[in-house]
Parts: sequence; structure tokens; C-alpha cells
Amino acid sequence: MVINRELEQIVINKLYQKKAIVIVGPRQVGKTTLLNLIAKRSDKKILFLNCDEPDVRKKLDLPSSTQLKAYLGNAELILIDEAQRVKNIGITLKLLIDNFPEKQVVVTGSSALELSNSINEPLTGRKFEYKMFPFSFQELVNVNGLIVENRLLEHRMIYGMYPDVVNNQGNEREILTNIVSSYLYKDIFEFQDIRKPEIIEKLLQALALQIGSEVSFHELSKLLGIDSITVQRYINLLEKSYILFHLRSFSRNVRNELKKSTKIYFYDNGVRNALISNYNPLAIRNDIGALWENFMISERCKRNNYSLNYANFYFWRTTQQQEIDYIEERDGQLFCYEFKWNVNKKASLSTTFSSNYPNTSFKVINPENYMDFIGFENKQ
Repeated sequence: MVINRELEQIVINKLYQKKAIVIVGPRQVGKTTLLNLIAKRSDKKILFLNCDEPDVRKKLDLPSSTQLKAYLGNAELILIDEAQRVKNIGITLKLLIDNFPEKQVVVTGSSALELSNSINEPLTGRKFEYKMFPFSFQELVNVNGLIVENRLLEHRMIYGMYPDVVNNQGNEREILTNIVSSYLYKDIFEFQDIRKPEIIEKLLQALALQIGSEVSFHELSKLLGIDSITVQRYINLLEKSYILFHLRSFSRNVRNELKKSTKIYFYDNGVRNALISNYNPLAIRNDIGALWENFMISERCKRNNYSLNYANFYFWRTTQQQEIDYIEERDGQLFCYEFKWNVNKKASLSTTFSSNYPNTSFKVINPENYMDFIGFENKQ
């Protein structure tokens, strides 16, 4: 089944503006499929280059502009897949954009493009860059309908939204095990000097057990037997690999606010659960609140990326354990959210927060009202 991606229309709207379009994201989220869809919908002359092929890599590694011209021929739309496989791809793309502005280049790459830093400097001012994630709630509703996706909510919270997982019901555990063992860390090990690869997996497992909670780099360093600076470096690499992301603590006025705390979340619930081998039904889990919070914030992240919404993201907590799960700062205004799986559980905005940060909106997000929060639009 082909599930149209929200990023497709964003990319199409940016074509032929004399800039490269770069699509990055974790492996196995459908970047190659997206390129094929863009090619299918185009009426231009297309050249599709798969950088898994050795001869393609050789042609794209530091060619001259004359060699590039001969290789590209009369192609108007050049689609380059798995660009991280070409050592000097950034310089090649710079040459292509500067010398052939009439041609449109669309490039996909895994997190290795970020880890190797091979495109950022050469393409400064020459690219539109977008992140691609596992399926979003909106993308699945567009295919399955709202009623079906609401019924599948528990399933999505346990097994996540990776395309291969969604499209192969009944084989979720096997597929997630393969993703975690074969793809999750591949770019880190290829492009970074990791002396003890097993530490990465132990770190991820520890973080998986702490979603929604503050993370102590010092405690993690003791647990793993490495120093705190290395812990922070590894977490940074895992973020650049689009496995996880962090929220910083919000702090401006209140004396007893936590100033430098961090919370870690996973982009996909299924990956998180696979790391700790826990696929138990929600009814018998003791981490349902954390799962709900992770699912909501990761879906919000997708929504903000695909809607091109620019905001700062935080959580808030004081030494007296007053807290807010999630804060967005947009255009100078604060939007605060609490996540409750149990629809009967109530929550209110802390008076400490509201008195120090007036004109703040507050909402509790539960299974009865979550659709607006994650940007659902009824397109049926």
C-alpha cells in the first residue's frame, strides 16, 4: 500500500528555486519511496541516481563541472538517493547547483549526512533541508480513516509508526527487532569513533526506561562506566541519528526552577519498546503515562516539522516538584500542556507558573481530545 507523505507536497512546492532539496532522516522511514513518488508525479526529464551503486558513487565523488555535465545529460530533475554513501557529496552538489541552476536536485540521506557534516558547509545558502520521520497520525488517517486509526491507537503506542511495521501487521516484533539490531546505530558506527559499541545499546536501554523523566548524565555515567562528557556526546550522536530528541527545562523568573535539566524522548514508540523488549498491552503496563507522553510529543514534533511551525520546546519543573510536561513558545506566547492517559484525571496550571508567566494557555491532552494537539485535519 502506498501511503502519501505530508513532506511530498512541501518538496514539490519548493522545486526549481535554484536550490538543492535535501531530505534527511533515519533509515527505513520511506525516503526512497518518496523520491519515487516525486518522480512519478513529474513531467520533467528525470535522472535517478542510487548511491548504493559503486559506479554511481564513483561518478559523483569530486567530478569536474565538465564531467558532471556529460553525466547528467539533458535531465531536468535529478534525484540522488542514499547520498551519504558519497564521500564528498556536498562539494559535488555545490558544483551542480552553481553550474546548472536550471536543473533541480533532490537528495535523500540517512543521519550520516549530519554525522559526517558533509553537506552543511558546502551548501550554505544553497539548500532547503527537511526531516522525514516514520508515518504520522495524519498520514495514516488519510488512508485508513479516523475511526480505524482511533481503534489502532493502542497498537501504534506499542509498535510505533515505521512504514514496514505499519504495512506488515502480525510481524511487528520481528521487524522492530531487525530495525533495532541492523539499522539503528549503523551510521554512528560508520562515521564516528565509538570504541565500545555495546555502550550505545546500554545507554539507549537506560534512556528508554526514563522517557518523560529528567535525565542525569552523572547517574548514566556511573551506570555505564564512562564519563559524563562521553554520555553527552553519545546522546548528541543519537539525536543526530534521529533516534531520540531532548527537551530543555524552561527557566526565567522563578528562583527554584530547575535550570539545566533535560528530558529525553524517542521519535518512535516501537523503537523504544523494542529496546527494552516490552510489547505488553497497555492494561498491564506501569509505563502507560510515559508511553502516552512520548507518543504525543513525537507526533507533535512531526506536525510542527511538516507544518513548518517554528517554536521553542521545553518542560518545566521546580525543586518542589511542580511541573508542566510540555511547553511551546511561539511568537512570544507560552502554550502549556499536560498529558493524561486517564481521561478522568484532572490537572491545572501551577499558580507559581501562571503568576510569573501571565497570559499563558494551558490544556490537558488525553485520548478524547488529542487530535487537535497533533495537528489532525479532517480531509475526508
